[in-house]
Amino acid sequence: MPEGIIVKALSGYYYVMPVENNGVPSVEGSAVQCRARGIFRKRGTSPLVGDRVSYMLTENGEGTVDEIRKRETELIRPPVANVSLAVLVFSVKEPDMNLNLLDKFLVHIEQAGLDALIVLTKLDLADPSKDTVAEVKALYEQVGYEVISTSSRTGEGSELLRDRLAGKISVFSGQSGVGKSSMLNALMPGLTLETNAISMRLGRGKHTTRHVELIPLDNGGFVADTPGFSQLDFLEIGVEELSTCFREFAQFADQCKFRGCTHTHEPGCRVLAAKEEGLISESRYQHYVLFLTEMKDKKRRY
Repeated sequence: MPEGIIVKALSGYYYVMPVENNGVPSVEGSAVQCRARGIFRKRGTSPLVGDRVSYMLTENGEGTVDEIRKRETELIRPPVANVSLAVLVFSVKEPDMNLNLLDKFLVHIEQAGLDALIVLTKLDLADPSKDTVAEVKALYEQVGYEVISTSSRTGEGSELLRDRLAGKISVFSGQSGVGKSSMLNALMPGLTLETNAISMRLGRGKHTTRHVELIPLDNGGFVADTPGFSQLDFLEIGVEELSTCFREFAQFADQCKFRGCTHTHEPGCRVLAAKEEGLISESRYQHYVLFLTEMKDKKRRY
């Protein structure tokens, strides 16, 4: 039975790219349009883009997905399997950098157990009189994240990003209108993904990407071009899990006086002390408190 990787899911069809004997997708060939067997629905599951599957060819030249291999990772939003790197794309300008949203993405990525790469786009639009880019880069590198500054217009950072994507499935996510499609077009000339201008009145871009699709690169990597998001919720994350998704808290949390410390008001909280000592950034901590409040409110409503 042939095997492949699902590179696109659309309108009930799964497009499976065959893999070679060594397990590497055959990007030279065309994907097979497949339906999923009804057994998946009975099990309460369904194939995802990124799944490695076994499929059976049918008489009409299409196929049927018969088996899904064990997933290494699974993202709920966007729905992609077997991703090893999350590329979070945020622009320097147009729209302005949104660190609240960036931290919210990082919480979800930490909870999913993925590596995260922060990519700052539109570097050519940065105000040379301000050190905003350098400050953001320093902040997140101190936390332990890799940050790459790029410009699709000048090409700065493109080769470094390509090298980072080689040989793995990466998911691109971030604020709408930050230049994800332009960046992918720059990484893979001839791709010509649809791009839209920024709506300055709303301060965000129109949603140009309508489905998740794996795009093959010529270095053995795949990138998932995903719909842009303006917000994420925390319904799939437990309140007690939130602090573990702020990686700079870890070295201090074990030293808190009380077990189950929320790091907000408890006496003897080492995380609060570290924040006061400047070892944890004020902005990151404030976002933690904001997210914790949001989560508690949503848990009460649901």
